[in-house]
Amino acid sequence: MDLKKTLPLFSYIFHPIFITFYGVLLYIWLAEVGINSLSLLLLIQVIILTIFLPLSIYYLLKATGHIKSFTEATINERKFPILLQATFLFILLKFSGFIEDLAPLYFFMLGGLIASIVAFVMTFVNFKVSLHMIGVCSLLLFITSLSISLNISIIPLIALMIVIVGNVASSRLFMKSHDATELIAGSCIGFLSQVILWQFYL
Repeated sequence: MDLKKTLPLFSYIFHPIFITFYGVLLYIWLAEVGINSLSLLLLIQVIILTIFLPLSIYYLLKATGHIKSFTEATINERKFPILLQATFLFILLKFSGFIEDLAPLYFFMLGGLIASIVAFVMTFVNFKVSLHMIGVCSLLLFITSLSISLNISIIPLIALMIVIVGNVASSRLFMKSHDATELIAGSCIGFLSQVILWQFYL
């Protein structure tokens, strides 16, 4: 296996802007919600607010020279995108119209909002916490919470997600985007931002 070609893929596939979308897909699948008018509307909202708009703004910022890389932004380059991510998550939580009725998803996204705010604040103390690790660790904890709240056995999926977390961390180190401290900090923020909210729906 060529690590130079394989490891960077994890940084792109599990980029932070895709995590909310993955979470919604997993919830629809594991909770056996199915594709109906509400779940389809939610998917459209998530795709627009957490993928299409951020990507559009990213390409605008890149075209104007404010950001150089999709996966390796500097501390100053990441301030505005993180703030946008937090803003779009807030809009989704506040104005989706029905997300508050889906407790696991609501608190998953709320945890993402909290983590984004923490990551934004940390840029002002010149600390480049790993947003990738925040995202994948949040997703791992969300899957675990679904296993508990829905009373379903998804150990293979949780094990796969643990492997993915390890590969994302290796990818960030391999690409020299973060050091171990930044990865650990991101992991802790990702875990804690989900665990502290478990009390509200488990």
